Amino acid sequence: MPNNTTPAIPKYDVKIHSIRPEGSCRATASVNVYGDFAVRGIKIMEGSKGLFISMPSYKAGNGEYKDICFPCTKEAKAEFDKTVLGAYQQTLTQGQTTAQKQESPAQQQEQGQPVMGGM
Repeated sequence: MPNNTTPAIPKYDVKIHSIRPEGSCRATASVNVYGDFAVRGIKIMEGSKGLFISMPSYKAGNGEYKDICFPCTKEAKAEFDKTVLGAYQQTLTQGQTTAQKQESPAQQQEQGQPVMGGM
C-alpha cells in the first residue's frame, strides 16, 4: 500500500440492540454512516417473505407511515439492508457461540468432569 493513502473507513458501522426471539420485531439497530451521520431506531422485522429493515418513521395525518430517513437509490437501499441484516445474523451467531461456551462448564459438572476455575 502506498504511503500517501489512508485506510478506507467502513461505510456503515452497525450496532444491534435488543434482540427479541418472539414477535415480528426481531431487533433494533443503530447505524453510523461514514462516522459522520447516525441513524437510530432501525428495526429488523420478520415478514411473510422473511427479514426486512424498517427505517425510523412517523405517522402522517392521513394514517400512513413515512420514513424519516432512508437510502435514496435502489442500490444504496440494497447495500444498507444487506449490511444491517448481516450484522444481525453475526450477532445471533455470536450469541449462540457465547451461550454454548457458558453451558459447557455446567454440562461438564453434570457429567462429573472437573471444571477449571479462575482465582
